Amino acid sequence: MLKRLLVVIVLILLFAGGGTYYSFDIPEQAQVTATVQGKQYSIQCLDAKPKATIDRNGKLQVTVWNIYKQQRDNWQSALETFSADSDLVLIQEAKLSESFSNYLAQSPWQVTMANAFAFLDTPAGVMNLSRQEAAQTCAYLAVEPWLRIPKSALLARYPLSNGQQLTVVNLHGINFAWGLEEYRAQFEALSEQLNEAQGPILLAGDFNTWREERMAVVNYFIAQLGLHEATLEKDLRTRVLGWPLDHLFYRGMVLETAKAPATDASDHHPIIARFRLTK
Repeated sequence: MLKRLLVVIVLILLFAGGGTYYSFDIPEQAQVTATVQGKQYSIQCLDAKPKATIDRNGKLQVTVWNIYKQQRDNWQSALETFSADSDLVLIQEAKLSESFSNYLAQSPWQVTMANAFAFLDTPAGVMNLSRQEAAQTCAYLAVEPWLRIPKSALLARYPLSNGQQLTVVNLHGINFAWGLEEYRAQFEALSEQLNEAQGPILLAGDFNTWREERMAVVNYFIAQLGLHEATLEKDLRTRVLGWPLDHLFYRGMVLETAKAPATDASDHHPIIARFRLTK
């Protein structure tokens, strides 16, 4: 039944409204988009020399949220609330609309984005908002096998005050695929970089784990990396068929608090977690 529903959804998206599909602009390769000293850069990996560490006195707060392309009118107030005390905000389904661009331009955030596609000349993908810039940020793309429209991921490295480096992956998982081959390959594309990480790791985002077999792929992947899932005190994560779609996994830090509060500003509820560095 679910497989039949997915096929119907894909057909509607591809063919409804005539040539809607052809309004998509899909990049040939993954690119990081960032603003550095007022200039726009789009490259596969962006290197920088951070002036400060991402944590504050050994504490790090992270917000993970699928912002639903800012389709709800209250997205900005919700984002400001959820990110108020955060050092790092990992957003999925960010749409670089004029209103979002204006908000970002007036905010204190360092902004990097992995553009999955552009619809009517407006880029969309995953986005990192950070209090301090990353030492390196790289973009990854994984093509939806049915829609042929990519999902994106960002892998970023931030210096920490204990002398280590935090490796962060912001991932939007492939959705429209009944088989597991493409879904598994999306995680495997990041495994080499994560296996080489010496310091703490954060792996988070909208994983689209809407059935047991997908969750098994994720569990295998995190077990190989020695990651733990953040235990949520208040777990109101969006679920499909009983399975949560959004996750936050970590390694090499102490989890102090984590919650997933409700919101009507998106079709996903955020995850907000606070960590403490080890000496």
